[in-house]
Amino acid sequence: MRCLVVFCHPSETSFGAAILETARDALSEAGHDVRVIDLYREGFDPVLSPDEWSSYVNDTGKNIEALQDHVAALQWAESLVLIFPTWMYGPPAMLKGWLERVWLPGVAFEIPRGRQKRVVGLFSNIRRFTVVTTSGSPWWWLWVIRDPCRNLFSRGFRVLFHRRCRVRWLQLHGMDHSSDKQRKAFLNRISNELAAPA
Repeated sequence: MRCLVVFCHPSETSFGAAILETARDALSEAGHDVRVIDLYREGFDPVLSPDEWSSYVNDTGKNIEALQDHVAALQWAESLVLIFPTWMYGPPAMLKGWLERVWLPGVAFEIPRGRQKRVVGLFSNIRRFTVVTTSGSPWWWLWVIRDPCRNLFSRGFRVLFHRRCRVRWLQLHGMDHSSDKQRKAFLNRISNELAAPA
């Protein structure tokens, strides 16, 4: 499969960086065609400017053209893997800004035609969607607050992909107090999951 990996973490020596290396190796060894977008290393600007906002609906092509490399990568992909730490119950601002600036009308979705209608997804090329994340919170606390980050990606964005898209959520909870053994086991799980047949 054509696999696009989007990585978002400010540190090149973080556990997140180890996750990226593990994911890239597992996908490559399984024979997939892999591309990586490293948002921090690329210096991606996550801020939706006033000019972009003003052309968001009426002149979307202008916004698409400004980020054509990212748009093309998403349209190329059959599998999308997002790797990031969960901060403040959601993705880092850099990744949220990437979603806002790149997942545009005419790219990721069509704007609803009525007030009570939902968006129509345009990423029908994406048949596998995987999120790999870590969080300081324990699993039970995220369950209590209804896990907003997981719901955002697994439910909110699920409708943008192919109707039979396989969604996988891999999360290491309690990251701040995890042991070497737990982190190693999580890396092994990532490797096994991503190397599995489509």
